[in-house]
Amino acid sequence: MITNEQITAYNEAAISVLNGSAKNAKSRVKVFRVSQLIAQETIMESVDGLHLPESSRETSAMILMNVCCNKVVRPIDGSCCQPPSAPALTQKLAAGFFGLSIAGCLILHLVHRHGHRRSRPCADVEAGEEKKAAPAASACPSEVVLQSCCKLGLIMAYFYLCDRADLFMKENKFYTHSSFFTPIIYILVLGVFYNENTKETKVLNREQTEEWKGWMQLVILIYHISGASTFLPVYMHIRVLVAAYLFQTGYGHFSYFWIKGDFGIHRVCQVLFRLNFLVVVLCIVMDRPYQFYYFVPLVTVWFLVIYITLALWPQITQKKANGSCFWHLGLLMKLASLLVCICFLAYSQGAFEKIFSLWPLSKCFEMNGNVYEWWFRWRLDRYVVFHGMLFAFIYLALQKRQVLSEGKGEPLLPNKMSNVLLFVSVVSFLTYSVWASSCKTKAECNELHPAVSVVQILAFILIRNIPGYARSVYSSFFAWFGKISLELFICQYHIWLAADTRGILVLIPGNPMLNITVSTFIFVCVAHEISRITNDLAQILIPKESAALWKRLACMAGFFSALLLLSSIRGEHRR
Repeated sequence: MITNEQITAYNEAAISVLNGSAKNAKSRVKVFRVSQLIAQETIMESVDGLHLPESSRETSAMILMNVCCNKVVRPIDGSCCQPPSAPALTQKLAAGFFGLSIAGCLILHLVHRHGHRRSRPCADVEAGEEKKAAPAASACPSEVVLQSCCKLGLIMAYFYLCDRADLFMKENKFYTHSSFFTPIIYILVLGVFYNENTKETKVLNREQTEEWKGWMQLVILIYHISGASTFLPVYMHIRVLVAAYLFQTGYGHFSYFWIKGDFGIHRVCQVLFRLNFLVVVLCIVMDRPYQFYYFVPLVTVWFLVIYITLALWPQITQKKANGSCFWHLGLLMKLASLLVCICFLAYSQGAFEKIFSLWPLSKCFEMNGNVYEWWFRWRLDRYVVFHGMLFAFIYLALQKRQVLSEGKGEPLLPNKMSNVLLFVSVVSFLTYSVWASSCKTKAECNELHPAVSVVQILAFILIRNIPGYARSVYSSFFAWFGKISLELFICQYHIWLAADTRGILVLIPGNPMLNITVSTFIFVCVAHEISRITNDLAQILIPKESAALWKRLACMAGFFSALLLLSSIRGEHRR
């Protein structure tokens, strides 16, 4: 009889013979041991208990081909057995910088600890009490920068190990309806459970917008990890959520400039720094182009468009207009000019590509050697930022004229009008869902998406804000995630998903539920810490004093020029 014990003995004898005469390690024979493990898992599917099923052979062949072929083919999904790429020059420089930051932070900690020991308070013999130590002085800006760089260096090391080294496994995504809808039900229940009263009851107040960002970001994360992009109705609804983020960009920045009238360089630098800091660091550490993190370039460009549109002469603000129809008409003409420019670029791909193919813009917006991907992303939601600006203008004008009732518990509009608008909003929601389910191809849906997405966004705003009781409460659970929504969106690329979002990171093999729980906990903690680091550095690196700010900008310009030069040299070397 051929038993498992005899098979193991035969294998050991064969291995000893094959490798017994080997003079060095390079000539040793590699044994494909995984087939035995596969057999142990699939023998229960055997018909007679002796011969292995077909699935055993297919799985063994798949793994063998992965081992032999993936290092050459380099598939774009989360397949195994791909050796890590050699680090680029920028990655080596980043490693050196973060290494020095960590070493400097450790030295600073030891110096402070030694100084603290030497300055311990002595016991006052006469009073019989210990003298109280003087309160510790707050950390100076240079120490805060050093500590932030140290923490960021440790976080970036984790990013690199997760998605560039071969330390952790990756697995592919397989979509099922339960893998997408079940987690969404869980988070909705949690969100409803953590209800609190808002500090103010205005339309789209701070708590409400943070809540909006939070639940949208959680849904988008579930969409990405479940691979739901293959299911067209879900894909179209997620496209509306992305458009809603851009709508908030138009609404929020227009409202700030219109009310505050602050067009100074400090505000611009603060916003650009907060939006782009993490992405720029990841571009260097992970060796990816800026356009790879497409949403951040999209929001950045739209912010600059809003700023330029409103900052150009004549600068029209709420204080300047002060109810004057002339100035309101002037602002509407500015918005109309912006809409004309958007339409021109949307239907003139050649002009769009010529603008963004100019150096140095090309270095920021090229993907695989061209800017088509950037044009496609921009064109997909081309009108929604304009709609956000127009909505903000109309809403603030109505608010100024005291047309709206924004008191606690009060309906936003008269009862009849409120009921009609709520009915229309609900019908538009249902109509869009029916249309998204009947749409046949992504190309067909994407063509109509720019025109119909704003209807869904406005319907949500009306449903959320017309009833006074709905406007007076918010979910603190969703709002907490909304405060770090940008970091969550960016960090998912490498430390929650893997293989540049095409796979799923596996920290704990063999236990999917425990793995996703642990990786999600680390992912959220990292995103929260990066948000704090970004805020701390923004306060220090972007000072309010004009002279100091221009010096910092000159240093940053030199840094980015060197970075673009290194990128150009590397690109030429690759060609």
